[in-house]
Amino acid sequence: MKTIIKYISICLTIVGVFSCSLDRYPLDAPSDQTFLATENELEMALTGCYNQLYFGTEAAYNITLYPIMDVYTDIAWERAVASVQQLGSGIADPDNTQSLAIWTQAYKAIGRSNFLLTNMSRAKDVTNPDVYNRIAAEARFLRAYWYMLLTELYGDVPLILEPQTLTEAEVARTPKSQVVDQILQDLTESEILPAEVSVKGRISKGAVLALKAKIALYNERWEVAADAAEKCMKLGVYQLDKNYEDLFTNPGQAASKEIIFSLQLDKTVWYHNIALGCNSRMTRGYSSKVPTQAMVDSYECTDGLSIDKSPLYDPLKPFDNRDSRLKVTILVPGEVYGGYQFETHRDSIKCWNYNTNPATRVDNQDALNAYASFTGYIWKKYTYMEDADALNRSTVSFIMLRYAEVLLMYAESKIEANQIDNSVYDAINQVRTRAQMPALKQGLSQAELRSAVRKERKYELALEGHRLFDIRRWKIAEKVMPGELLGRIPKGLLSNAPAIDQWGTPDYRNVSNKSEMRVIENRLFDPARDYLYPIPRIEMETNKALVQNPNY
Repeated sequence: MKTIIKYISICLTIVGVFSCSLDRYPLDAPSDQTFLATENELEMALTGCYNQLYFGTEAAYNITLYPIMDVYTDIAWERAVASVQQLGSGIADPDNTQSLAIWTQAYKAIGRSNFLLTNMSRAKDVTNPDVYNRIAAEARFLRAYWYMLLTELYGDVPLILEPQTLTEAEVARTPKSQVVDQILQDLTESEILPAEVSVKGRISKGAVLALKAKIALYNERWEVAADAAEKCMKLGVYQLDKNYEDLFTNPGQAASKEIIFSLQLDKTVWYHNIALGCNSRMTRGYSSKVPTQAMVDSYECTDGLSIDKSPLYDPLKPFDNRDSRLKVTILVPGEVYGGYQFETHRDSIKCWNYNTNPATRVDNQDALNAYASFTGYIWKKYTYMEDADALNRSTVSFIMLRYAEVLLMYAESKIEANQIDNSVYDAINQVRTRAQMPALKQGLSQAELRSAVRKERKYELALEGHRLFDIRRWKIAEKVMPGELLGRIPKGLLSNAPAIDQWGTPDYRNVSNKSEMRVIENRLFDPARDYLYPIPRIEMETNKALVQNPNY
């Protein structure tokens, strides 16, 4: 991390070098006409490309984009910021500020990579060849990442591979398939990177292969995805951590062999507010980004059956005998966190404070505060409190690629290619058994395995920024997004389990006291429109070559 961080203050002095043309060489800063003349300047420029990943918007409260994207889906909700709510509720238009922020940031980041890749030859003769090739490979990876994000959110997008002048700024949208071809080519060329890197936060061959598998999977290139995932698995570098919970804490991340690529943070430069935005009111959090009742109820019981089919499910004790990932990912009523009893039943006006000795009863802000969790639950993942007095300066790194996802991508691509063998079961079962869930039985059909791997992605990867892409590419967004977004019954529990479908999605129509559930909002989803986001209006006005996505 220190290797990355040490360049940041230098790189901040050259912001703008990548995005503008200068008429005169400045006397006190690098010029885009002369910059990249040395190996050190190549490293500085690359750090500037990395820096773009630390992207927070006004909707994120300095929480980077990746976990925030789950708020746009069926598993989460955001109380406070209208632009995010609009994307999730299906009422966004081309003026949506969050959509504009993503589009703008992506092309800003691509511009930095393009500048480096186009001009780095200036320093080729004075740069160690291995270093030169490594820098180019890392820049290609970063460009590929941002194009993946753009194509998955907007579909066809302008493919720009070199720095632009103002006269070249009007570029039409390139078909998504061609952009994906370019992304995969960039990543293939980046496979020259070493299998292991000595500095956390730097891109390795494993990261390249994992991203390649992801992009191929998202675009139904099953054999490419399976091959890339298998190559990553065979590197022998990564393995599942024994403890799932440790992945989302500072001590656990320090020793993890599961993390392939993550954003390294530092309280003096890069940090985030996720603990502040998600934590309970008793621990001085905002409880604004919250999981839904549907997410809670989707987790299976420890016998591997959904709650509507398992004899282990007790409506009076709904959180017992459940997949262990439920209580790692979500803080449920009855748990103790930060030294306080967490209880959102509205009659629980007092709760236990275990930070005193002996424990004392205190006013329960998770029941009394008007802005306590609207769903009755809060996210626990990523809210590790290294310093309870600095919830707005967390340094728990955001994981962008990890080995569990590689295993699930391998399994899914093999299932979809109908190349089902023991390796598919092994990949899924490694993830399941880590969570103390029973292994899948042999002999399942393609449809049954498809159901299993999709549910595993939901349980394993919640609040890590994958759900939006998943419900879109599986074409189930039109089923899971529209209608009432529900929270817990404010003064009680569900009388019986909802019906759970093959994707782990609850249907509450059979619940006798459904009418008592809190309706957070009514969401819309138009399948003829909402599988893509709108191209920002300002982009349409300044680039006349663009064509808007349908029905915006």
